[in-house]
Amino acid sequence: MLNFILCGAPGCGKGTQSTLLVEKYNLKHLSTGDLLREEINAKTEVGIKADSYISVGNLAPDDMIIAMLLKAVDENASKVCGFILDGFPRTVAQASALEDAFEARGIEIPYLIDMQVDKKELITRLIKRGETSGRSDDNLDTIKKRLEIYETKTAPVNDFYKNIGKYRLVDGMGEVEEIFERISAIIDKEQLSKCKENKQFAY
Repeated sequence: MLNFILCGAPGCGKGTQSTLLVEKYNLKHLSTGDLLREEINAKTEVGIKADSYISVGNLAPDDMIIAMLLKAVDENASKVCGFILDGFPRTVAQASALEDAFEARGIEIPYLIDMQVDKKELITRLIKRGETSGRSDDNLDTIKKRLEIYETKTAPVNDFYKNIGKYRLVDGMGEVEEIFERISAIIDKEQLSKCKENKQFAY
């Protein structure tokens, strides 16, 4: 299977790039943000609880996120060629739990791709998105808090993957197609390496 994590600060463009990557590589896109919003929009018990955290810029609890993600993985593992994990893991605890859960399922996560975008550009993108999406978490105060949480809690995830040799950096500035080509180049290089190691096609 072709699996990888697409990581980056809020507003870096993970969702846009995931859509393009799903089409090119025939993958299943798993966005914890989308999963949570589905629960929130449906006003489920989980959704109501999650909204109480997200609407004020906090992260939903680890156990809630992990359970939702693994449910989606188990439902789709036999149907797809691989997974793009978008927006997860967001903490080192989540990263460690994810590695353990996937290993128990015999699923490998070869690497994390980190989309780096300047903070000023992130704020500009998120404010523009809020003007059209109506999302409660896309206002200036909440945006600044989300970026602060990202730096303190999520950025250390990069170090976790660096320490196990699974970190890959990509420049997230520029046009959508330019960024897509950069990410695709990383994936193709990794898959070619895997093919040589296994002496077979990786996807």
